[in-house]
Amino acid sequence: MESELFELAEQLGRLLKANGKSIATAESCTGGWIAQTITEVPGSSAWFDRGFVTYSNMAKVQMLGVSPQTLENYGAVSAETATEMAAGALAHSDADVAVAVTGIAGPDGGTPEKPVGTVFIAWADKNGKAKVVRKQLSGNRRQIRAQTVKSAVEGMWLFY
Repeated sequence: MESELFELAEQLGRLLKANGKSIATAESCTGGWIAQTITEVPGSSAWFDRGFVTYSNMAKVQMLGVSPQTLENYGAVSAETATEMAAGALAHSDADVAVAVTGIAGPDGGTPEKPVGTVFIAWADKNGKAKVVRKQLSGNRRQIRAQTVKSAVEGMWLFY
């Protein structure tokens, strides 16, 4: 999986660099793994602006400007929160595009409405274009997190 993630990050870097764009990440359940994957690519400083690891709700509010009302009404693992995280990453960076992830990697923490493996990924750009998806992933904690990283990186070029 590591080599596949590296190849995807390289492809993303070529796309962003060719378009003169840079990216910021806002991560919860992946704990910085997306940023780590991106920065494994030599020369990524040309297209990676910064990453936010906002594991706690307070970090989401303080660092990304996620509304406490959103967290209360929809929860940290929701389309609404992921969307606000992506918007916050753009607002608090110099990046042109952003990706945000929030989810339940397990092995506990799931509910009937949001079982373990529930992940929301949001992409946004400075022009107001945005997309969010819900995924239901399976496997152990590491597998769920790795699948989230893969989907987040892949979605950047499918989105643009």
